[in-house]
Formats: sequence, structure tokens, C-alpha cells
Amino acid sequence: MIKKLIRKLFGQDAEPTDEAAPSAETDDSAHDERAPQTARPSRAASKTAASKGGARRKPAAAAVPEPDAPVIVSSDIHGIDPSLISRNAIRVTEGLQQAGFRAFIVGGAVRDLLLGIAPKDFDVATDATPEQVQKLFRRARIIGRRFQIVHVQFGQEIIETSTFRALVDTPPAEAGAPPPRRLKRDELDRRTHAVDASGRVLRDNVWGEQHEDATRRDFTVNAMYYDPATQTVLDYHNGMADMRARLLRMIGDPATRYREDPVRMLRVVRFAAKLDFEIEDATREPIKELADLINNVPAARLFDEMLKLLLSGHALACLQRLRKEGLHHGLLPLLDVVLEQPHGEKFITLALNNTDARVRAGKPVSPGFLFATLLWHDMQQRWQQYEANGEYPVPALHRAMDDVLDMQTEKLAIHKRFSSDMREIWGLQHRLEKRSGRSALKLLEHQRFRAGYDFLLLRCESGELDESVGSWWTEFIEGDIAAREALLSQGGKDRAPRKRRRRSNSRNRSKQGDGMEGGTASGDRAADDASHDGPHED
Repeated sequence: MIKKLIRKLFGQDAEPTDEAAPSAETDDSAHDERAPQTARPSRAASKTAASKGGARRKPAAAAVPEPDAPVIVSSDIHGIDPSLISRNAIRVTEGLQQAGFRAFIVGGAVRDLLLGIAPKDFDVATDATPEQVQKLFRRARIIGRRFQIVHVQFGQEIIETSTFRALVDTPPAEAGAPPPRRLKRDELDRRTHAVDASGRVLRDNVWGEQHEDATRRDFTVNAMYYDPATQTVLDYHNGMADMRARLLRMIGDPATRYREDPVRMLRVVRFAAKLDFEIEDATREPIKELADLINNVPAARLFDEMLKLLLSGHALACLQRLRKEGLHHGLLPLLDVVLEQPHGEKFITLALNNTDARVRAGKPVSPGFLFATLLWHDMQQRWQQYEANGEYPVPALHRAMDDVLDMQTEKLAIHKRFSSDMREIWGLQHRLEKRSGRSALKLLEHQRFRAGYDFLLLRCESGELDESVGSWWTEFIEGDIAAREALLSQGGKDRAPRKRRRRSNSRNRSKQGDGMEGGTASGDRAADDASHDGPHED
């Protein structure tokens, strides 16, 4: 009491508000951290609360946006139509959210929704680990080594569900240090993160926060998250602005990102052609210099990416962009030679235009047919060269097919069922050109006849063959018995005398050719046909 009276007499009874307020706020903050929370606070809010106390912040500092805080775009601005969203994707996000996790539709699906396009597939990103996701859904399995994800299956639809990934900085290599030892498969499997000597990421399974996951994605337009529950879009890297500008921009340093995953160079080409977007200058600049890194990508993965490119509905535009950026050398090294030939350029242009039209119409397209068109002229040149060297036509054809497929498999691991289709389509061309009697009738029963016939029509349309050959087969297919007999008698006048075929040597060659060209000796054709329809068959 005496001390209070003394302070009052000397005018020191006012409380030191500037010091007491921070003290009280610190106490409140400590209390909040101990108290249970019904909703997880954002990282931006946590940082703001932690920064209070001690010296006051300048008012201008509060206006600086946090780098890990997204722009939240409401439904009245983004205009996404909920009817375009897969019900199964919503079931996955709802299931995860009800279990206490955060979950969003992410990536290309959000980009397509913003463009008013119904996505072909849906990906979900969450803070739940793969094991936690798997426990929540009955038909879910963990797949992948390099990037571990969960496939949640609903009938024929699969929702790919991934965990937010962390930013992991790779330590720079010391000057003069030898390249790191190549790790074996079992060593890689024991690591959550690994990078090879060129900077390519071999393992990336370190979980992190959502803003880190957004930074790990390739392009700004692919780094947006959509929450079906609130119908809001979370934009971390100005993806909405780039969407409006129709611009493809790499997140981070483009050269580093291409080294992490060289397939990104193919993806930027595919997206630019498919979406009719421009590639930002800084994103395009390193591509030609780093194009050789494509050779470091496993052939099977390159084939999958090439298939996406060819079946995008914009195959011709994609191929033209590949040539423009110099990326085709590591995929289709002979493409330049083919496109420099008048017939070759027209043939491939017709084939890819027809493919694009079928994709847009929702009709099936055979990858085997596509690759048969792209590699036909190289195979044909080798075939003609072997014949010129004195080999019989059918063995020369078979040898040429082996050479082209063996060489191409080093670049793209073309699946066996597709290479089998290619062999049969190519082999049928020799027989279709003959238009011989009984053989013509047998060809109609061949399981790849329609594919071979469509291929023949492309050759005629491009000017490689006389159009009368294609017209003959069209009339033969559509005609009745009498019309077919008339066509066969007409075609017989153009054939060489049959007595040549009666020689024992010729007969042996004919039998051998029938087995090789028709492809009936292929042991796994029945299995291939069960899972794959003819190329341009309705």
C-alpha cells in the first residue's frame, strides 16, 4: 500500500500498456496452443501469431502476402460446373475429409474444369499418407516406386490419390567430385528421396505441406486445388492469371525442373498443342539445350508419354511442336527423313488428321496403327534395299520389319501387342497389292484386314499407290458374289502367269510368306486381340 501511495504521488500509477499488451497476447497465444482445435490453422495464420510479441511490427509488413498462402477463388469467379466432376472423385474427397484429412481435386482435372472441358480422369491430393488412404477405401491399392500413389477403384474408373509432397533440396555437387555411384533397385527402394547424376529424381516419397506440393508441380496451370465441398479453388502460383493469358509457365527454375524430370519437356509440348497455349520464353529456352536428357528416361515411360501425345486429339500439332523444339530426335529419329519426302509428309499428315478426328469423335484408335504409319516409310526403304540386294520379297520384308522395330524399341518400348499389330498391318500391304483370287477372299477373313485396308487407303490417298488399288478393294468389300468374281477376273489379268508359282521353290516361298505376312503364327495374337481392337475399326 505504501509503495502504491508513493507511486501515485509521483504520477507513476499508469500501467505500462505498451509492455503489458504484448505480455497478455503472449499468454493468450500460449493458451491457444495448448487448447484443442476443431480446425487446423493455416500456416500463414500461425506465422502471423508467432511474429507478435516483443517489438511491434510495422503496419506495411502485414500487407506482404505469405509465400505459402494460396489465393482462394470462389465459385462465382472460377465458374466451374459441378456437373462435369466425377461422382467418384467427390466420394474420395468426401471420404478423406470426413476422416479428418484435407483432400482436393488437383492438377489437369482442375485446369480442364476451368476451361469448361470434362476431364478424362481425376487426381486427388491429400495430407493423408498412402497407408491411411488405403484403409479408408475398400478397393484401393498402393502403386509406384518413384512416386508412391494410391489407386482407388470404382468399377472401371480409377481415382489416383497422392499425398502432399515436401520440397527436398538436393545438395550441390562439389567441384571436381566424381559422379555419384549408381544405386541398385533395392537401395533405391529403401530411400524416400534420390537423384541421379543428371539431376533426375529417382525417388520422391517425402510427405509435406500443401504449399510445398504445389511448388513441386510442373506448371502454374496444373498447380491449383479444387475443393468440391466448398467449391473453391486454391491457387498458389498465379495459375488463374496464366489460364486467362493462355500461357504455360514452369514453376521454379525451368532448367532444374527439366533435369529433375526430362519428360516435362514432352508434357509442355503436349499441353501447348492440346490447349493452344503459348510456352513462356523462360520455360521454352532450356529445351533445345537439354533435349538429350530424354535419353535418360526409361523407354517404357517414354512410350506412355508418346502415346498420350498421339492420342491427345492433337497429334499432328504435337508432332509439329516436337520437331520445332528438337525433341523428336530422341523419340522418332527418322521423322525428319520421312517428312522431307513429299509422299511421306502427306501420308503422315493424313494419318494423324484421321486419328485426331477419331479421338475427338470418341472412336477407338489403335496405337499399333499409329506407329505403323510413323515408321512405314523407314521400313519400306529398308525392304526395297534388301530386295535390291537380291533377297526374296517376303524374307526382305520380314528382315526390314525386325530392323525397324529393334531400333525403335531402344527409344520407345513399344508393347509387344502393338508391335504385333504393326507387323500384321505391314505384312498385309504386300498381299493387298496383289489382289489375287483365292488369296483375296481369304484376306477378308483376316482379323487385321480392316486395319490393313485402312492403311492401304492412306497410301493411295497420299499418292504412294495408284488410287485404283484402293478402289478395287472398296468395290470388292461392298460387292456381292457376282461383283467379286468380276473383279477377281479383272485383277487376274494383271497378275504374273501362275505357272511360276507352281515351281517347288516358289511354292515353298509362298507358304513361308503366308505364315509371316498374315501373322497367324503369332503365339500371343489371340490374347492381343482380346484386349485390343483393330486400328480404325468401328
